Amino acid sequence: MTVDRHALRKWEKVREFALGLPGAAEEFPWGESVAKVNGKVFVFLGVDDGSHPPAVTLKLRDETAHAHALAAPGAEPAGYGLGRSGWVRIPLEEKGAPADDLLCDWVEESYRTIAPRRLISELETR
Repeated sequence: MTVDRHALRKWEKVREFALGLPGAAEEFPWGESVAKVNGKVFVFLGVDDGSHPPAVTLKLRDETAHAHALAAPGAEPAGYGLGRSGWVRIPLEEKGAPADDLLCDWVEESYRTIAPRRLISELETR
């Protein structure tokens, strides 16, 4: 499987943004990259080894953002019942996939949903 370079660059930018948020850390449960804050996942990044198409899965509580994310080409509620809680999987290789800046906005929203107040305050003072 060949990986779309543009999608991979987008994935790398989103990963870098997520890990730059206050208190964020990368872990590899299930062999996939996730960004966590305070021990809780705020974005599933999947794998970058070409075995699966690049995608991100994040939690969007804001109804407008959630609907916008689900309207992205190939997007779907996340599996394992996470979709019921607002988690959305967004493939990055699809034609018309969201731009990296918009993905980063959604990552920040997902982070704000999960992060403790003190870290959100730190983010707002940056």
